[in-house]
Amino acid sequence: MSLSLGLSKRYEKSEALLKRAERCIPLGTQTFSKSYLQSPRGVSPQFLTKGKGARVWDVDGNEYVDMVCGLLPVILGYSDPDVDQAIRDQLARGISFSLATELEIQLAEKLTEILPCAEMVRFGKNGSDATSAAVRLARAVTGRDRIACCGYHGWQDWYIGTTVRNKGIPDAVCKLTHRFPYNDLDALERLLVSHPKQFAAVIMEPMNVDWPAESYLPGVRELAHKHGALFVLDEIISGFRFAMGGAQELFGVIPDLAAFGKSMGNGMPISVIAGKAEYMRVMEDIFFSFTFGGEALSLAAALAVIDKLEREDGIARLRMKGERLNDGVRDLIQEVKMQDYIQLKGHPSWTIIEFSDHPLASKEAMKTLFILEMQKQGVLIRSSHNICLALTEEDETHVVSAWEKFLLVLAEELDKKHDIPLENRLGCDLVRPVFSVR
Repeated sequence: MSLSLGLSKRYEKSEALLKRAERCIPLGTQTFSKSYLQSPRGVSPQFLTKGKGARVWDVDGNEYVDMVCGLLPVILGYSDPDVDQAIRDQLARGISFSLATELEIQLAEKLTEILPCAEMVRFGKNGSDATSAAVRLARAVTGRDRIACCGYHGWQDWYIGTTVRNKGIPDAVCKLTHRFPYNDLDALERLLVSHPKQFAAVIMEPMNVDWPAESYLPGVRELAHKHGALFVLDEIISGFRFAMGGAQELFGVIPDLAAFGKSMGNGMPISVIAGKAEYMRVMEDIFFSFTFGGEALSLAAALAVIDKLEREDGIARLRMKGERLNDGVRDLIQEVKMQDYIQLKGHPSWTIIEFSDHPLASKEAMKTLFILEMQKQGVLIRSSHNICLALTEEDETHVVSAWEKFLLVLAEELDKKHDIPLENRLGCDLVRPVFSVR
């Protein structure tokens, strides 16, 4: 019997809306990671109608504890009263103006106070705006073209050309960006030596799945400078989550430039490139300019988010909530002896769930079953625990209980030792990665 049998009725409105969307929107959504590619189609919610705190509701009326948090920007929770009030107050005064507003100065001054690398800042809307600005700026400063990268850095040509989703990107552009593995200084040095005096920047996520080895991040900075490149941290996720000043504050390593975004707007579109004044002033000579760079609602929201995180010791509370949740889940994984196949990795406020192939089930099949079962139990989740400040102990208990039910179903399915592989018993397509590296 199919493990997803009967679930389609639970999501009838979602599926109808998806079919309607596909007629006028490629993939039926604006974001790959929010598409049906990341949840089993026909047996999953595809559209949400509202959110409050750490909970969301889909178009079919189903309620979930949301462990996705909009792909990490929702750090305080949905409909946060302080942020919403700041937006309403600014809305009454205006959204976009014909000249700059004082909000731009207020937020810039605040950021230069709390971000270790920030002597000057410029605003964007998406993370890709900020990372791509850093790359262009590094090229302008150094007069070089090549980029070394480690992590995910957005949709722009200079980065996405390193993945299999590189259609439409000139081969000459793809060849200018080179990947290097995390926690491996020797590999980075070999890369930089292979193209002497050609690298403009070494850009990386300071932490993703794995914690940095001791002296690794300072070592990357030292190698970048040794070879004449700028050291750039992509703090789109880690900023305002690992520490108020991001991972650079947490790990004590100050980059030349850094990109921030996601959490600082609690869902409003805003990003930042920050850095040393000697480099940032070069932005006056490159073109990083767009109509909505100073859009006022997002600036007001960001000021409210930062104020609340500081006022309510938000960073420490996020970490505590994540640690408590992870401890409960790890105990359950140990109980069913699946610790070799399911691991929680990374920072407590952004914990990656890593599945590995089991002799009786592929990692893709286990992840798909995980998403199905968690949704059945009222938890919206993908590949990580994305913690928001509004997550209550009741919510945490709900998530742990859902994990327990999933693990029991998985253990039961694996114990049956079917001749039919798990992926063929699910009754739905497997969830696949949005892209992989070339």
